[in-house]
Amino acid sequence: MQKPVLSHFPTGPGVYLYKDDAGHILYVGKAGNLRQRLASYFHSSGSLPRKTRALLEEARHIDILRTGTEKEALLLEAGLIKKHRPRFNIILRDDKEYMLIRAGGDHPYPKVEMVRRPKHGNKSDKAKHFGPFSSGQAARATLRLIHKNFPLRRCRDAVFANRIRPCLYHDMGQCLAPCVLPVSQEEYRGILDKVLLLLSGKTRELVRGMKREMHLASQDMHFEKAAELRDQINSLEKTLERQSVVLKASMNMDIVGLALLPEGPALGLLFVRGGVLQDGRNFFWPGLTPEDAPELLEGFLTQYYLQLRDFGESIPPRIVVPHISEADKGAFHALERALSDIHGVSVRIARPAGPDENNLTLMAESNARTAAAATRSPTADLLRQRFRSAKPVHRIEAVDISHTSGTGTRAGTAVFEDGKPVPGAFRAYNLDVVLPPARAGDDYAALAAWAARRITDAPEQPFPDLILVDGGKGQLAAVHRVFNEAGIKTGAEADAAFILASIAKARDEHGGSDRRAGNTADSIFVPGRGNPLNFLPGGQELLYLQRVRNAAHDFTIKRHRRARTNAALTGRLSGIPGIGPRLTRVLYKRFGSLSAMLEAGEQALAEVPGIGKNKAAAVIAGLAADRNSHSK
Repeated sequence: MQKPVLSHFPTGPGVYLYKDDAGHILYVGKAGNLRQRLASYFHSSGSLPRKTRALLEEARHIDILRTGTEKEALLLEAGLIKKHRPRFNIILRDDKEYMLIRAGGDHPYPKVEMVRRPKHGNKSDKAKHFGPFSSGQAARATLRLIHKNFPLRRCRDAVFANRIRPCLYHDMGQCLAPCVLPVSQEEYRGILDKVLLLLSGKTRELVRGMKREMHLASQDMHFEKAAELRDQINSLEKTLERQSVVLKASMNMDIVGLALLPEGPALGLLFVRGGVLQDGRNFFWPGLTPEDAPELLEGFLTQYYLQLRDFGESIPPRIVVPHISEADKGAFHALERALSDIHGVSVRIARPAGPDENNLTLMAESNARTAAAATRSPTADLLRQRFRSAKPVHRIEAVDISHTSGTGTRAGTAVFEDGKPVPGAFRAYNLDVVLPPARAGDDYAALAAWAARRITDAPEQPFPDLILVDGGKGQLAAVHRVFNEAGIKTGAEADAAFILASIAKARDEHGGSDRRAGNTADSIFVPGRGNPLNFLPGGQELLYLQRVRNAAHDFTIKRHRRARTNAALTGRLSGIPGIGPRLTRVLYKRFGSLSAMLEAGEQALAEVPGIGKNKAAAVIAGLAADRNSHSK
């Protein structure tokens, strides 16, 4: 783009947005001094990183949003990146919902449980959230340790309120049964406080306190209580033996290590609580270059830690990073202030201090290298070669259409990453609501409608490396046209949003689709090319694409059948206010047929849970009117 008149930009803090001709956001950045930051983009082009040069070639204008402080600019930038997922920003792609452990709350006898997210918007909720755990297995192991040693309730609040006798866990000695037995809140709260120490990483402090409690119980000749504490201490000490003490002081901190690999940068994150290394996570950005490392580190810290704003127990007071340049000091200070204000604790971002922290930084870097090597997929590189792509094809999203004579039209997408399905990212789209009656049963129109919906979903579900359409050149053209009209570039080039291709069934001797099982000669098409790409029949990469396509096909068929079943089930009850699929199933399960419902009468229907007098009267009136219309 042409150099703008820099004097038109303010010198205060704010956010700037590079946009293309169509107004799509290409990049979001922040600055303490907008004029000075934007001027840095228009120095000698030879000194700019390759990605920045590509951005300036595609950008056509710059919008700015002024803020009062640099901290406000940082928060606004993070929100815009999360919402719009600009193509030239470094995105923390993390589809996974990590597990948390929720402890405490407003209930007189709080429980400890696994959850996937805090209770947003409930400011009166006094529970604490610990995590995120890197795996559900790690969270469940921690929860098993808690329930084994601390007799807290496990049942849901509704079950707790209606229980009339102790549950099996009480008989096993793993619950005090406060639901029906006289358990003081002080005694229960004392047990919960021990659990909070354990979850906060203060296991050694917890064990020391329990040993003192055990000796006092023994001196008071409460031998049964002392024996119980002894068993708990032994169990906790076995856990401590498996933990690695990495800091002499009982400190809480996160350690960041950055590895610059030929395939792209990898980042390792270690969690140290109470001086003990408890867990870790690794991230990998294939396709980026070492030039992107400074922006990656700052962008990662901003996106990762601001997403934890709802559970401050996960933010340590110290975050150690491998390096902080002079140019980045202001950004890191702004992030420190933002995190401190949000979480109510002082947060410091600093370089390693002393040999212990240096060793931990090297450990995090080594973990990142190992994890990146493990995620390298030979198939991803093979697909890169077949598509002549500038970067490996790690993530694939396949789409298929299913309907019955134009009704119940569903588009289903299956997502695979490095050879493995990502079930949480599978999606089904109801296209009946967007397709006009004249286009019902038109697969091309259905795929075009799906593509439009997919563009809308992009801020929440970023595009993959490859979108694979089940079909031939016609289906591919329908999808490509929608993306092209939206200004989304597809292809194998480095600045393309993703590769777009279709997979068509091989042809039999009569020219029709050969759907015989075991066929290994399907064709792969890309826009702008008449002939299919040169994929070897039975080759590893083609078999993989067939597997992804088949997963999308099976998923879509299941969702279509479910929609068809629901439509058939609700059928003549669907027009009755308040009667949806769930209540329809309840009614059919109780009465078996529509005629039986009508014969049973209002009173019998009103006794069904969830129906009541008003809905029962509506059902009888609707069925009677339907019967009368059919008898004429």
